[in-house]
Amino acid sequence: MDSLRRTVLRGLAAGALATTHALAGAQQKMMRMVVPLTPGTTPDTIARAIGNVMQAKLDMNYIVDNKAGASGMIGMNFVAKSTDPGTLMIVPATTLTLPLFYKKVDFDVLNGFTPITQVSSTSFVLVVHKDVPATNLREFVSWAKTTKNNFYASPGSGTHHHLCMELLKQSMGINLEHVPYKGSAPAFSDLLGGQVPTMFMPIQVAEPMQRAGQLKILGGTLRYRHPGFPEIATLQEQGAANYHVDPWYAVWGPPKLSPALVQQYRAAIIAALADSTVKEGLTKQGLILKTGTPEELMTLAKAESKLWAQVVSSANIKPE
Repeated sequence: MDSLRRTVLRGLAAGALATTHALAGAQQKMMRMVVPLTPGTTPDTIARAIGNVMQAKLDMNYIVDNKAGASGMIGMNFVAKSTDPGTLMIVPATTLTLPLFYKKVDFDVLNGFTPITQVSSTSFVLVVHKDVPATNLREFVSWAKTTKNNFYASPGSGTHHHLCMELLKQSMGINLEHVPYKGSAPAFSDLLGGQVPTMFMPIQVAEPMQRAGQLKILGGTLRYRHPGFPEIATLQEQGAANYHVDPWYAVWGPPKLSPALVQQYRAAIIAALADSTVKEGLTKQGLILKTGTPEELMTLAKAESKLWAQVVSSANIKPE
């Protein structure tokens, strides 16, 4: 009887171990791309666009997991604490500024993740309501310096819309009060309605509005003209010395991701961005596709972090 009991228990243990190994294998075959923002945002669009190619290249099931909230901190914290090597995230450059605007950030925005690769860039543009008497940067500065109680909109503190204007204010010596909205839609609506005279917008959002006569674009944030909109002059070429803001997006992994996996994931991302269907779709979204090494991404992130720390300090903005 004891012999039979031991045989049964050994069989149960072996079955449990086999199940555990099977579950572990299944988990390793799952790629979770965390987007710490809502569906429809640029990181979400990129994450979904590259999914099919990455799934095929890596032979892994691929899901996009939107973990929005707290300006991206909920999703980022999930990845920072993850021990699953199949978990990655795609985020905008502005996530590096979180400690500048929030006192409680439970992870290291610069060193708490494993860099994989940059995936794209774009440009923001300075826009004004159609009735503002300015068609270029020089006229905008003159208007801003001579009009009292000037203000500008953004979808919230720490966004590119906010940071681009603070950098321009310091570059050109103008004073505009920041009015943060809860999201892009109400800010854009009030700009078009004339309740707000100016703000920064993504170039692909603003250009159709300009064609419709709803607003005026005064200049782009990159040091070079956006290849998809070469007719739009940069702010730098109009006199904003050394003005360059590159709203880039990148893929990061959890801490201590192995170099071998980093290279596998990076190769799959590069293949996805080279796919003609993916390339065409994302380019139509105003994105400039670009990749790089993990080391190049970290160098870019450090420079970005330093830039915005200086801008925020000069503007005397305090974390909430």
